[in-house]
Amino acid sequence: MVKCNFVFVSGLCLLFFFVHCNRCISTMCKLPKNSVPAMIMNGDVIIGGIFPIHRTDGFRDLSFTIEPSYQWVQSMIFAINEINKNEDLLPNLSLGYAIYDTCNSITRAVEQMFALITGSDVYVPNYQCYINSSLAAVIGESSSTISISMATILGIYQYPQISYFSSLPALSNKKEFPSFLRTIPSDTFQSKAFAYLVKHFDWKWVGTLAEDIEYGIQGVQLFREEVEKYGVCIAFAEKVPLTFSRATYQQIAETIKSSNAKVIVVFSGDSNLLPLVEEIAKQNITGITWLASEAWSTATYILKENQIKHFEGTLGFAITKSHIPGLHEFLVGLHPFNEPQDMFIKELWENIFECLWNPGVKHDRRECTGVENLAELTSTFLDTSELRITSNVYNAVYAIAHALHNLESCEEGRGPFKEGRCADIHAFEPSQLLHYLKRMQFLDKAGNIQYFDENGDTVAKYDLVNWQRGTDGSVVVKTVGRYDGSKLGVELEINMEAIYWNGGQKEPPASVCSKSCSQGTRRSAQKGQPVCCFDCVECPDGMITNGTDFAECIMCPEDFWSNARRDHCVPKDSEFLSFGESLGIILTVLALIGTLVTFSIIMIFLKYMKTPIVRANNLELSFLLLFSLLLCFLCALTFMGEPSMQMCIMRQTGFAISFVLSISCILVKTLVVLLAFKMTLPNQNAMKRFRPLHQRLIIITTTLVQIGICVGFMVSSPPSVNRNRDTVISKIILECNEGPELALFCILGYIGFLAVINFVLAFLARNLPDNFNEAKFITFSLLVFVVVWISFIPGYISTKGKYLIAVEIFAILSSSFGLLVCIFFPKCYIILLKPEMNTKNSLMGRPNKH
Repeated sequence: MVKCNFVFVSGLCLLFFFVHCNRCISTMCKLPKNSVPAMIMNGDVIIGGIFPIHRTDGFRDLSFTIEPSYQWVQSMIFAINEINKNEDLLPNLSLGYAIYDTCNSITRAVEQMFALITGSDVYVPNYQCYINSSLAAVIGESSSTISISMATILGIYQYPQISYFSSLPALSNKKEFPSFLRTIPSDTFQSKAFAYLVKHFDWKWVGTLAEDIEYGIQGVQLFREEVEKYGVCIAFAEKVPLTFSRATYQQIAETIKSSNAKVIVVFSGDSNLLPLVEEIAKQNITGITWLASEAWSTATYILKENQIKHFEGTLGFAITKSHIPGLHEFLVGLHPFNEPQDMFIKELWENIFECLWNPGVKHDRRECTGVENLAELTSTFLDTSELRITSNVYNAVYAIAHALHNLESCEEGRGPFKEGRCADIHAFEPSQLLHYLKRMQFLDKAGNIQYFDENGDTVAKYDLVNWQRGTDGSVVVKTVGRYDGSKLGVELEINMEAIYWNGGQKEPPASVCSKSCSQGTRRSAQKGQPVCCFDCVECPDGMITNGTDFAECIMCPEDFWSNARRDHCVPKDSEFLSFGESLGIILTVLALIGTLVTFSIIMIFLKYMKTPIVRANNLELSFLLLFSLLLCFLCALTFMGEPSMQMCIMRQTGFAISFVLSISCILVKTLVVLLAFKMTLPNQNAMKRFRPLHQRLIIITTTLVQIGICVGFMVSSPPSVNRNRDTVISKIILECNEGPELALFCILGYIGFLAVINFVLAFLARNLPDNFNEAKFITFSLLVFVVVWISFIPGYISTKGKYLIAVEIFAILSSSFGLLVCIFFPKCYIILLKPEMNTKNSLMGRPNKH
């Protein structure tokens, strides 16, 4: 890059002038021809042209370099000739040109800049020979790197520069490159277009290749920034060297071969890809979809016949094609004997017709005659059906012409400069033309509006092209879509049916580091790998993913739960101890058995109510106790089934009252035994004072206390149905909310208090001198009762859900069976199996009389 340092130059400028002025005058200040070749045509205003016609590197295939580049040159010449013949555009002004070949070299491009600016083959900064004062603007170069060097020099003098193929975003910086304009979109837009394309096909794992210059490096960097917004990862990032290195190309090919990325974005010029293309074919790498930047998206000529299968299906963004009427006829009419460009034409002629103008004795080529006919050949140079870069050159010339026309048409007093002044078309400053260029608009041959924005860029439009096999087996470029940056939200349009994929596939290839995670799973990043490389992990219970590639699972709503596949939330099952499940059936059968046995004992007692053993055990208390036990067994059934508020009330009160009633009956029976045998004194019987009325009052009083406890807690904390979501998170447990646990412990505590008193009294009466001591059976029954309910407490604390209900039912049934069996089974045994013992003498401990 060459920059003019004004501090240094100002000191040397005068010296250079005196040394070289005489030489300048003596040579008539001709435009130099030391650049080989150079094409010059004089005019009132000169437009400079800088093109990379030849290469200074190792790629010297003329068919590869001259034909496309030379078509660009000829389009500039054609446009200038067309404008000079146009009576409506610059009718009083003739345009000339000075075209130079940079040989794709920065050094040579800098030389051309000084040659154009100074008008001398001696490159003197800040000095200009008079003949070159008519230079208006410069068109070029194709390489962004070279354009930067040119723009640095031209920007100092405010000479407008219009590039037809330099797309580096840095060139949009008007502080560094104030006079740079271009008819090709910035790579910023191209990178966005590639990002849209990758997103459209859902490619998550993409490789990149960048030519080792700013164009390639910045293009890939911008692409990376854009695709990362869509969760796309870069599988590998390789640089294509500027100088030939077989080992480097082999290493790049090995990287591509070993990677599972099936899509590769390539920001590079065409020439440096030649060795890589050969290496890809040599290592037989297929199945890759190449995404080509506009620098090589239409350069199908880089492929040989045996390399086509490796690159067919390539997608790329290309400059929008257009048609230039008359250009084909102009190209066909070129002849090597026409001045002023005979050197170029002769070189092109040799290349196209494979001849030499002055062949040596040992040369295999025939001699050129000049009578060969271009119209009879098929050549890239003559192909005007896909004009893209050529069209940019053509539009650049017309942009300068329209700016000059606006400058010439200015009316004094209404001009854009100081005090409304206009510029003189025959003596204008470069900055004055730049002013008009920035504000110029015109319709091109395709009917599109051409203009430059505040950054000197043109509107971002691309054709999406696809490399397909033609009928003759060659590669043809087909337009399969379009990118238009002005259409916000619908920038990219693709004709999916028109795309041909590598290998003839019908569907786009999948390019991912890891296969997509299906519904019901989430991505789990692999340690040390990009986010696109992941394992698929099943969602935990209660969470789902209803799509693919979820990073996190979604929590189901409160009353919902994940299904077995973890892809939908379904309503949670409501759980309660039902009659239909196995545990419910067992407990129901036990309750019914208890009920049936109790009812059977009642029937037995009714049948044998006049027998001594029944009469001796207080018939009224026995039937009341059996009735209370019957209620206990039936109460157990209220704990099963779907809870409701009515059932919760019945459950709590039924349990509390039935058990207090049974314990009260046993308490009274125990007191009767004690008073009958333990408290008898001479001539006095305590039983006479403990009448049945007193017995009933004790039962009623103790029962009313329990009823009072139940009513008090029901009023303060009414029972309700609770939807328990915490005990079993996958289900909703329907349970009775019977108020605070204090209520349960008060109810049980009262029952326990009565049971303990009863147990103590029965224990004291255990050794009474009767043949059939009921106190022993009461003692044992109460022992069973107390043990059952003491064991219930830890079970109640540690058990949740429907199994807590099962524990309660089991405690009710166990204690009820304990009372029933211990108190009534011995009596039934005597009544049914030992009737001979069911006599008054047996009860009194005397032998029976026969």
